[in-house]
Amino acid sequence: MIVARTVEPEKTELVEAPVPALAPGHALVRVHSVALCGTDLHIWDRSFPADLPVVQGHEFAGVVERINPDAGSPLRPGDSVTVNPSTACGRCHACTTGRFNCCERMRVLGCYEDGGMAELIAAPVGKLCPVPAGLSVETAALGEPMSIAMQAVHRGRPRAEETALVLGCGPIGVLATLYLTELGVRVVAADIDPARAAGARAFGAVETLVVDPAGEFPSAAQRAVLDRVSDGVGVPLVIEATGVPSSTVNAIRLVAHAGRIVQVGISQRDIPVPIAELALKELDLLGSRNSLDLIPDGLRLLARHEPVVRTLITHRFPLAEINDAYRVMRARTEYVGKVVVGLS
Repeated sequence: MIVARTVEPEKTELVEAPVPALAPGHALVRVHSVALCGTDLHIWDRSFPADLPVVQGHEFAGVVERINPDAGSPLRPGDSVTVNPSTACGRCHACTTGRFNCCERMRVLGCYEDGGMAELIAAPVGKLCPVPAGLSVETAALGEPMSIAMQAVHRGRPRAEETALVLGCGPIGVLATLYLTELGVRVVAADIDPARAAGARAFGAVETLVVDPAGEFPSAAQRAVLDRVSDGVGVPLVIEATGVPSSTVNAIRLVAHAGRIVQVGISQRDIPVPIAELALKELDLLGSRNSLDLIPDGLRLLARHEPVVRTLITHRFPLAEINDAYRVMRARTEYVGKVVVGLS
């Protein structure tokens, strides 16, 4: 079979590899689509600490090719599935307290071991998530990022009819907006890119704000919008989905007293935290990572909203052009939502 192996910074090669052996309790999946995220780009350009060489791809879906008869699974060859790429150790503090999504020794396909950028991959049947009827296999590749957005929303303990501010209208931000809207939450979405901000309306945002990186945020007019949609009590929930330190500081400034902030955007940079506001507002500042097995729920949500979710996929590349896909993601000379690599 053919795999795309990242062998050095900014260089992924197509190479032949043996078809994986079908171990007990495993299935062989023919990969159809791999969605790329920022982590993939940073592994490729070597700004993420992954060991090379590695076969990337942790957001992917395909079709069951073969399944070991001992697996005891209802799945059959020809069934469409996505694969949960994360495996927790089961022994660390996080795992033993039920928070296995932030395991200290997390293994992730496509990051720390070979992943889905291959024609075939073997996976334990317990890691396979059936694709709901009517949902395309390509869109199902977004099941993993959908689960990350849902985890962030769950961490924020949203309540129907309250207002949430989502900072960042990339894929995680708009997918969180979609889920919050389903839960009856009024969402204001903000981004520095006017096109991204405007696009959040299709995912349910009742208002969108364009952040001026060089100016004051919110402006007086934007503050009036936030006051209006929150009935003047302030925004009780903020989902920070950019990883930009100044955005997290904005979240602390803008969230209501006794509010909740969920930090799902990731960065290696430090945040200049205004300690007094954390204490005097008695804020909940919450991190969010991966998900607590929410991919099946995420797939069902995608199935309910596939037409709008498919608008996230802005670029499609064949496997042979994988390096070009990463270059487009990095260049940002055009609007980039989700980039999907097709293998079949």
